[in-house]
Amino acid sequence: MSENLQELVDSLHFGEKVERAERLLREHYDKYGDGAVVANSLGKDSMVVWDLAVRVNPKARGFIVTTPFKPKETIDYMNKLVKRHPSLKIYQSAEPASELYKTDPDTCCNIYKVEPVREAVKDMNVKCWITGLRCTEGRTRTDYKEVEERDKGLIKLNPILLFKEREIWQYLAVYSVPANELYRRGYRSLGCSPCTSITSDDNERAGRWIGTSKCGGECGIHTRPLISVEAVE
Repeated sequence: MSENLQELVDSLHFGEKVERAERLLREHYDKYGDGAVVANSLGKDSMVVWDLAVRVNPKARGFIVTTPFKPKETIDYMNKLVKRHPSLKIYQSAEPASELYKTDPDTCCNIYKVEPVREAVKDMNVKCWITGLRCTEGRTRTDYKEVEERDKGLIKLNPILLFKEREIWQYLAVYSVPANELYRRGYRSLGCSPCTSITSDDNERAGRWIGTSKCGGECGIHTRPLISVEAVE
């Protein structure tokens, strides 16, 4: 994490971070309109971003990628959320469920998570995708910026990048945003059932892909290209 980013994480208080996130969202909705779309993972961070987005822009659009391996609690939570917010579209791979996660979790994530995100970006004509990334969340998320362009022609906005975990829970409490039931049981980072465990490790994402080379890592949507070169030529 860059020194300036760490300084902002530590020096800005909760209210300032909320105002900063709102300003970033407002600027990008003004610039991209419907082309600015929220990627909602149904986790605590995504729900903060979604709530911020809807407060800034009541017509905010978003997409959710689900898989055959999501816990029942997450599916129930998703269905309730989409019922309240029909502007959230659900995407899922057409591939049938398999046990590929046991032998090749990277390919499994690519099929069931990365490819549906690529489909959503194309289908919804996304010019700016809005995420719930935070730079204090884990070892793989320290080099992101609030505004970046990792894919040519696709802006990535990370409006809550500077939030600490406790500030996420503070926001959910202050603005009365319901969280996934699984957090009550001890989970700190939510994913597919076979690849998500409860852990007491300080690293929020330590419970993801335990026992594999991906342990505490990424599914790929933040590390792999989401649009083809041909799409922007």
